[in-house]
Amino acid sequence: MCTVVVRWSAGRPVRLLALRDELTTRPFDDPGRWWPEAPDVVAGRDRVAGGTWCATRVGTGATALVLNRPRKPVADPGAASRGVLPLLAVTHGAAWRDHVDVAAMAGFLLVLATPDRLVTWDSDGQRLAETVHAEGTVMVTSGGPEDRKTERYLEAFRAADPPEGWRRLVRAEPPRDDPGALVVRHEEDGRVFATVFGQLVEAEPGRLRLTHSREPWTARPWDTLVVDERASA
Repeated sequence: MCTVVVRWSAGRPVRLLALRDELTTRPFDDPGRWWPEAPDVVAGRDRVAGGTWCATRVGTGATALVLNRPRKPVADPGAASRGVLPLLAVTHGAAWRDHVDVAAMAGFLLVLATPDRLVTWDSDGQRLAETVHAEGTVMVTSGGPEDRKTERYLEAFRAADPPEGWRRLVRAEPPRDDPGALVVRHEEDGRVFATVFGQLVEAEPGRLRLTHSREPWTARPWDTLVVDERASA
């Protein structure tokens, strides 16, 4: 995951945009209930490592996302994949840290958005820094040159109404070879690194509305997934 925008205020549904940048050859599954041990969790699944970049626990309305960070690009031998972090965060909340060896992992930024708080944890393998964010619209990236995205786009996201206003911002420009662009495409040595997935999430306890696309910059309709546990209660 490389770009996340979250709008949060206490007592209201969490609304967020997540854009995943990855090698185009890395296979993944669209969001679903992929983990039998966590039937309440809806997430896309990375087929290589088995984890996810963004997960929502329907019952609580919690959504967690992980972004790679540049300060420790390679994990220690035997370390867990960063893809386990969103699953742990929506399951255990802030206690996710008790269930994984963070120091051995590659660098990351973990986002946990719930109906009552928005928290991020930034790890460089030596230090885990926790930040509790105030209400409002927050944008986070993978860091380095990608931080230009915040400078360029945060005010526009603050002014726009999700989901449609945010989707229009994503569609405003085609993929570019620029780490500060919202949607990217970079070719090097025969490999392509690009925006491969976009999703818009609205979550509250018992209800999830998720729209997603593998080509979020195009005018094609996004797929929609709605899970409403309150309707059957």
